[in-house]
Amino acid sequence: MDKKRGAVRVQPTPKPVAEPKGPRGAEHHHIDRKGHSDNWRRHHVDVCKSALRKLLTTPVASAMTIAVLAIALTLPGFLFSALDNMRTIATGWEGETRISLYLQPSLSDADADRFGRQLMLRDDIAAIDMISREQGLREFARISGFSDVLDTLSDNPLPAVVVLMPTATSTKDLGLLRASFEALPEVDEAVLDMEWLQRLQAIMGLASRAVYVLGVLLGLTVLLVIGNTIRVAIESRRDEIVVSKLVGATDAWVRRPFLYTGFWYGLIAALVAWVSIQAAWLMLEQPVEQLAQLYRSHYQLQGLGLMGSLWLFICSVLLGWAGAGLAVHRHLRDIEPQ
Repeated sequence: MDKKRGAVRVQPTPKPVAEPKGPRGAEHHHIDRKGHSDNWRRHHVDVCKSALRKLLTTPVASAMTIAVLAIALTLPGFLFSALDNMRTIATGWEGETRISLYLQPSLSDADADRFGRQLMLRDDIAAIDMISREQGLREFARISGFSDVLDTLSDNPLPAVVVLMPTATSTKDLGLLRASFEALPEVDEAVLDMEWLQRLQAIMGLASRAVYVLGVLLGLTVLLVIGNTIRVAIESRRDEIVVSKLVGATDAWVRRPFLYTGFWYGLIAALVAWVSIQAAWLMLEQPVEQLAQLYRSHYQLQGLGLMGSLWLFICSVLLGWAGAGLAVHRHLRDIEPQ
């Protein structure tokens, strides 16, 4: 208030300052689910490429490890492929099981031929091969070399033989069929040519079991080799892992590069093993064809094929990933920032 003039001066009230609208502090960015998925996928691709580049930076060490893994994969892969070829051959032989009917010595060749024609009318017989007494004698003389001795004989001691190819394939049905033929009055003895096939099946079963055991042992070898390789890689990057954990890296983030390293080891080793197996079968193809021609067969070797190749790659990649995962789980928990 001014006393000289007698007037009252009123100070104006200051207007309130408007506060800025919007959130205070740091800005918040919202990442939707699609963006998070894209970032996750991009990170995995980057880590996968980085793991391959690290393998290429040490070509000698990586090549030696891959060579050991490829050898461990090639042997069971080749043996499994050989088993498949043997099963194919054995299946073809099973379809050629024969029953040999040794007829009564008193039957003439004409009677034997008539008997064979009657057998051809049966539905359980696919084909018949007649061996007359004279043909049997000539064949025996050629194989034994006793032609001079056989010429001195006044009578042919060998009976006529009817060789049957039955339609039945099971061992039980073939045994019943042989017994029914042996009961015929014209037949002196019926012989089922199955013993060699049963021996072959037993050998195949034993070989299959041995290959499976070998495959498991060599699979464990692959697992241990990759695990040891990843362990060495973890130790060589210990300081980097400690720093990463200090700035907040999770175990999953630290684990990921090593898992992809195991993945690449398994994939490249499977590729080398596949090429080695195919090359081995190509080298064996011509000798096997020549051997098959001697037995009047047109069998051709089969390689791994599509399914075999897929199994090789899948098992190798899984072993690489699992070996890396076990090594990381075992050694990564011992590396913690102090």
